[in-house]
Amino acid sequence: MAENTAEELRDKVQLYEAVLNNLLSGIIITDPDGLVIFFSEAYGKFLKMDTQSKIGKHCTEVIENTRMHVVAQTGVPEINHPHLIKGQNMVVQRIPIRIDGQMAAVVGHVMFEDVKDVHSLANKLNLLESKVKLYEKELVSLRSSKYSCKNIVGKSRIMVEMKELAAKAAGINAPILLTGESGTGKELFAHAIHHGSERKLFPFIRLNCAAIPKDLLESELFGYEAGAFTGAGSKGKPGKFELAHQGTIFLDEISELPLDMQPKLLRVLEEKELERLGSTKVTKCDFRLIAATHENLEQLVAEGKFRMDLFYRLNVILFYLPSLKDRKDDIAILAEHFIQTISKEFSMPVRKISPEVLRLFERYSWPGNIRELSNILERTLYSMELTEDTVRLQHLPLFLRSIPPEKANTNGSNLRNLRESSEKVALVNAINLANNNKNKAASMLGIHRTALYKKMKKFNIPLNVP
Repeated sequence: MAENTAEELRDKVQLYEAVLNNLLSGIIITDPDGLVIFFSEAYGKFLKMDTQSKIGKHCTEVIENTRMHVVAQTGVPEINHPHLIKGQNMVVQRIPIRIDGQMAAVVGHVMFEDVKDVHSLANKLNLLESKVKLYEKELVSLRSSKYSCKNIVGKSRIMVEMKELAAKAAGINAPILLTGESGTGKELFAHAIHHGSERKLFPFIRLNCAAIPKDLLESELFGYEAGAFTGAGSKGKPGKFELAHQGTIFLDEISELPLDMQPKLLRVLEEKELERLGSTKVTKCDFRLIAATHENLEQLVAEGKFRMDLFYRLNVILFYLPSLKDRKDDIAILAEHFIQTISKEFSMPVRKISPEVLRLFERYSWPGNIRELSNILERTLYSMELTEDTVRLQHLPLFLRSIPPEKANTNGSNLRNLRESSEKVALVNAINLANNNKNKAASMLGIHRTALYKKMKKFNIPLNVP
């Protein structure tokens, strides 16, 4: 029995020695008096010593500048200390070992890498940490809003009031409904409200409900699990609400949301939780909703095309963005802003705008609103010669130049007729330029396709313009 115990003990000692000898760093063990009781082969090779011949000698005779005996006396460990060995700065650990409260041994662990290499590695790690922080900031920036209230151009009384209201709304966590014609800047206001809120460091997620096929809209909003439907993929995908966690989700053209999806959206708004397609797991989401539409939602509710309960849930803070024709005071400053922006973006010379052009702009009804103004100026600047420094009437598109001059005694009725005439001319010209392609014509005008059809019906414009 005693022989078996002794044999087991020898086996264990051999195992432990084999482990220590095969470590890629140096190991030395001394007793409480500083005498060497173990000297690893790897350490011996590094120092070019016969390890067995050093067993039993005092550590000071074996290792230069050693402090193993000092640690044995003080009982204080020395972790990651520099140690000069053979002209190289090493990193060492000296650890006292106690058994039943009594000093039993001291273990010395030597990293063969030079301290300079360790410092270099630490510097690389610090650099990587800095890069990670930088990339995190850039990711936040990319996923966050692009614009603030400073980017909303306008000095008219109504725009000053709208910017003040946006600043106040930013501090409230309630849903916001942005209404107004296409091209009036609803998305710009959504960005600005998010940017002014406490959520600005978190994602700003956008989704145009009219741009996503109805059979894919639910998966886009709520996400899906792997294999939830044909083509769902093997990994699943988070929806827009999950991506907007702690941030803001902006749903443009909310009126295009199918009726069968509206109760699901209402539940997510009220409960702040959702289930991915193909999943039974409930996911909590903290988000702020901003919705936008150019349609009259109250009318859609009356027609049974939009749920009343969802409308009231969305219509907590209401914004109605005015059409450009209702803020004539801003046309000159907007035109100047767009010329500056376009010229800088495409490295063009900055031009002035002639007074005749500005007067024409003020007479035009702008059915495509701010988006149309930007589009016309961009097309005009492209067509000008580099030597020309002023935008004049002859540089403008033909349909604008064909607008009759303003009469001195124009009454309200004549002004309305003039606006409608100008709008009809713009529609016909756009449809002609697009070769009767309604999607392209609507895009040129900066309005939605459904709005184009409504205006065609209003002005009795045939589907196929001759």
